[in-house]
Amino acid sequence: MLTNLKPQPADKILELMQLYRDDPRETKIDLGVGVYKNAKGETPVMRAIKAAEKQLWESETTKAYTGLAGDPAFAGAMRKLVLNDAVDGARVAAAATPGGTGAVRQALELIRLASPDARVWVSNPTWPNHLSIIRFLGMPMTEYPYFDNATCTVDFDAMMDGLKDVKAGDAVLLHACCHNPTGANLTLEQWQVLSAFLAKTGAMPLVDIAYQGFGDGLEADAAGLRHLAATLPETIIAASCSKNFGVYRERTGILMAISDQASGTAVTQGNLNYLNRQNFSFPPDHGARLVTMVLEDATLRADWMDELESVRQNMLSLRTQLAEELRQRTNSGRFDFIAQHRGMFSRIGATPEQVQKMRDDFGIYMVGDSRMNIAGLNSASVPVLAQAIAATC
Repeated sequence: MLTNLKPQPADKILELMQLYRDDPRETKIDLGVGVYKNAKGETPVMRAIKAAEKQLWESETTKAYTGLAGDPAFAGAMRKLVLNDAVDGARVAAAATPGGTGAVRQALELIRLASPDARVWVSNPTWPNHLSIIRFLGMPMTEYPYFDNATCTVDFDAMMDGLKDVKAGDAVLLHACCHNPTGANLTLEQWQVLSAFLAKTGAMPLVDIAYQGFGDGLEADAAGLRHLAATLPETIIAASCSKNFGVYRERTGILMAISDQASGTAVTQGNLNYLNRQNFSFPPDHGARLVTMVLEDATLRADWMDELESVRQNMLSLRTQLAEELRQRTNSGRFDFIAQHRGMFSRIGATPEQVQKMRDDFGIYMVGDSRMNIAGLNSASVPVLAQAIAATC
């Protein structure tokens, strides 16, 4: 049987990681991998997570399974973090998942279960795993315009025009903040226009929120999503704790589904439980428990928010420094958008050939579509990158 298997396409980012490791140049810069790094090039364990882990080690008495949907306390803490009071909690069904990727997968499974013919609309570009999972599930998919490669900003008019054929029962996949791979976000006013459009069409928003706190702050990063949830009858949310809590390897995510009426929540919750059972049964708990402890303890939460804000400010500082370096080297403002983008990533508009030349000539490793991880930089490497971009693009 196994001889019938065919090779699968290699993951481009994993390939890039290997090329980076094999490069002997000491000046090489890794801007491909989507993890936060501090000035030392390390991805640290956050202070509050470390403290919670010590407390958990001292107090935990069992490793028995949680429920199919995970610990209800985790669901409650995450609902408050992501949605605050935008909707009545009685309308929200939730299930813990293995990371944000697991939440996206379960969200799509839920949509397919509820509406087998649902078409999924995705931004062009989007996170490649979105496309991969949708195709693997065999769901109909259409891309809508999002990013203007000339200005490296959101082309909202083209986006709305591209969505004109959305129908009731379709799902529109959106990034809540820190759009991956572009770094270009919708404004709150644009979220409001989009919400009114979705209400008119009857389409379901599926919102991926993987970087809350990395853009403009915990509250601002969720503002558009909260507006959707507050004004539409149904919303599905896939949330990740990997980045903002630094628990990447703990695979900590959650899927939330908001029903039109509280009376429908029990059925939705039962379907979330069912999907978890079919896929992995009980979700991982360690990271979820640490996140819950941090969010529920005032001291730990304050320390986490302080460190998260430092992370955010560091990325903003690197963006500003890079934009200024490029302004000096190019005698133009054509890269000023880098300072306006938010989150870990920016797509700088370089061609695949230019990306390859930066890798060959300068040891700059970024994805072929010119997505770069700002968090892979430090104050010393920014001028090196600026020189490479100015000389190549």
